[in-house]
Amino acid sequence: MHILITNDDGIYAEGIYPLVMTLKKIAKVTVGAPNREKSATGHAITMHIPITVKRITRFGTDVAAYSINGTPADCIKLSLDVLLKNDPPDLVVSGINNAPNLGTDVIYSGTVSGAIEASLMGIPAIAVSMASHHIVQFDDAAAFIEELIPYVLQCKHISKIIFNVNYPVCEKSFVRGVRISRLGIRRYTNNFIHRTDPRGNSYYWMAGELMDIPQEEDSDMEAVKHNYISITPLHYDLTHDALFPDMRKWSFNI
Repeated sequence: MHILITNDDGIYAEGIYPLVMTLKKIAKVTVGAPNREKSATGHAITMHIPITVKRITRFGTDVAAYSINGTPADCIKLSLDVLLKNDPPDLVVSGINNAPNLGTDVIYSGTVSGAIEASLMGIPAIAVSMASHHIVQFDDAAAFIEELIPYVLQCKHISKIIFNVNYPVCEKSFVRGVRISRLGIRRYTNNFIHRTDPRGNSYYWMAGELMDIPQEEDSDMEAVKHNYISITPLHYDLTHDALFPDMRKWSFNI
């Protein structure tokens, strides 16, 4: 088995290392990740500047690791189209993110977008994140991904699915189990902090605070709140099929 690993925190981030060290025990591992943090870049791709690649040895000589000056989506596209063209992976794992990717925040997530890009290119994919910013260690989450992989590969015939995992930040003995969850709702107070530069020009820092709103019982946010590992199957087909019958009744003067 060949696994390609990416992230959005950058190839030197803390969370990617235990993931690589764990998964290279069960598979051939290649790393293709941004050369610096690319959080909240969503599914952006680089078109107007060149993308550079540097081979690094952070993960040992048995892991081919590429530091790429692009977004997570760039890293997957370049890895699959060029770097691994003759040795494609069986699976892509994106993470371990050092913060949650819950609810509607997956729209902004570079971590999730790396996994989505893999799925777009026909490769099964997992995105994995820690469910809180207050992280002590990533090892338990990495071990869980190792356990999850055989189940994901069983679903290989189901196209367009990305498995989004959020692991609770607590002692392993306090993890209550696994919940298959739907996306919750995350909304923020748009707290833009205003500043003025020395020339009198205005600029803003976005520092929104998460709103406390009711969640569905089977949401990913409720799962991690109660120390469950959340797994949410996602797909990138945004078509609202249920509206088709009504829309086909519309009449236009054309």
